[in-house]
Amino acid sequence: MKRIKAFLLIMEMLYSGLLNAQHPWNTEAMYPKREIRAVWVTTLGGLDWPKTMASTMTGREQQKRELCQLLDQLKACNINTVILQTRIRGSVLYPSAIEPWNISLTGQYDKNPGYDPLAFAIDETHKRGMELHAWVVTIPAFKIEVAKKTGKKSLINTHPELLKKHNGMYYLDPGMPGTSDYLVSICKEIATNYDIDGLHFDYIRYPEEANSFPDNPTFTRYGKGQRKADWRRDNVSRIVRSCYKAVKSIKPWVKMSCSPVGKYKDTRRFSAKGWSCYDAVYQDAQGWLREGIQDALYPMMYFTGNHFYPFAIDWQEGSYGRPVVPGLGIYFLSPSEKNWDFSVIGRELHYVRDNGLAGQAYFRSKFLTDNVKGLYDYLQSVFYAYPALTPACSWIDDEPPTMPQDFERTDIDGQLTKVTWKPATDNMACAGLRYNVYASISYPVDVNRAENLVASYLECPYYCYNWLWGMNLAVTAMDRAGNESKALQLGGGVTLSEANEVSAGNHYMKHDGRRLELPLNSDVDFYLITDLAGKQVRTGRWVRWIDISHLPRGVYRIRTLQKRGVSRVVGEFKK
Repeated sequence: MKRIKAFLLIMEMLYSGLLNAQHPWNTEAMYPKREIRAVWVTTLGGLDWPKTMASTMTGREQQKRELCQLLDQLKACNINTVILQTRIRGSVLYPSAIEPWNISLTGQYDKNPGYDPLAFAIDETHKRGMELHAWVVTIPAFKIEVAKKTGKKSLINTHPELLKKHNGMYYLDPGMPGTSDYLVSICKEIATNYDIDGLHFDYIRYPEEANSFPDNPTFTRYGKGQRKADWRRDNVSRIVRSCYKAVKSIKPWVKMSCSPVGKYKDTRRFSAKGWSCYDAVYQDAQGWLREGIQDALYPMMYFTGNHFYPFAIDWQEGSYGRPVVPGLGIYFLSPSEKNWDFSVIGRELHYVRDNGLAGQAYFRSKFLTDNVKGLYDYLQSVFYAYPALTPACSWIDDEPPTMPQDFERTDIDGQLTKVTWKPATDNMACAGLRYNVYASISYPVDVNRAENLVASYLECPYYCYNWLWGMNLAVTAMDRAGNESKALQLGGGVTLSEANEVSAGNHYMKHDGRRLELPLNSDVDFYLITDLAGKQVRTGRWVRWIDISHLPRGVYRIRTLQKRGVSRVVGEFKK
């Protein structure tokens, strides 16, 4: 039923114009090779993960499996950036010398779960070719009612002078010089000890109802004749600047980003209605891009209509050449929230891509992986039909690695093939290189096309497969700033006519249990998978590879499915 709904959504978007009518079948235009596709994974209260407490060995292993299952789902729909909540509110998800363990791991305050969840998450995310950004909640600390329970390393014990009470919570006071130093220490601890790809700030601002935030004594002491609003903005900017410089001094390739309030300021035609990051909570987020103390912004644009579109353009126009990735409020699709129609998010997705913003981010992962209103199916089958790399950050480094050398292909056991190459070199040698593998019937393989990308972010100079039968391959090296080398090409694949001849025969179509390759056919709009009795199993857009990992064992038939009603059998596959 979910697959049928996804197909109906595809057809609805085709005919309503949500799929770009200017280039409907141009995959380079519709599917950029470089695009940030991010998801916030919330650990506060186990909202997204973990669901099982690591209070026993069994619970710990189940907690790990839950994360792996979540990452598998995100990978399957071509998400490339996981933003994992690592510092929650005054407590953390890793063994810290500074702050206590978060309660979400074990159900108890400051209890060791018996493993390092951040290290585990980084390893598992990298195995799947995705980036891991450590999400740090900055200014909020904890509720007043639980302050005494949070452990010896809690801020209430170590730095009570930095805290202010406001609306039932303790907050760090941004105006206190020690606040910046404290947050720098957290950032340095994470950057030094973990192979993160990014460090992402949340709540790097004054709290809601900021007029009643009790910082008058701090302002009297440190204001130095400034207007209070300017002083507050300077305080937040000082924290951002100090943390940026500290992390870059350790690992220049770590991408620093934050999620500001979704509207920067009033625009010339549209008012922010009193809720802008610059005026309401004192975030000069575009100023941070201008100064070069953020590598990307993920504004929380959980809005519709004219509260979204003009402000998205405003962010893009004030990006100063750095990525701006609108955060989309997909939780509002839920009937328990605002019950948005799917078309709200669908239109925002296409608007963001068509207007050149750097990608999309989703708050939060549960509403994506639960396939609320068919969003997951739509992303997997249509909008993210092909994988993508994250944009290169030329201001971090603009020198690409050398090209890999000595490409070899070896059949291991008649089923598995291994390709190897000699490692490339890079000017940021300590950062380590990653490799991308491309495949195509055409030779040389066009590495600028997203549909040819079959594996990304490989950390070792080899790749094993059993599903790229008859394909030409290419491999590139990529540094941690995203610069890609020239492609090393490996020929020896079959021609297009040979591939079509095989696919038209009586052989089962080749796959690895996870992805199945469809033959090239520019006349086909969609595919239809049925069982041998003709029962519809799944529909989707006709793309190079389709995900079959969730299908049960059996024999299936692939049919074409075209808008004008024509359908024919392409082949069968066995799983």
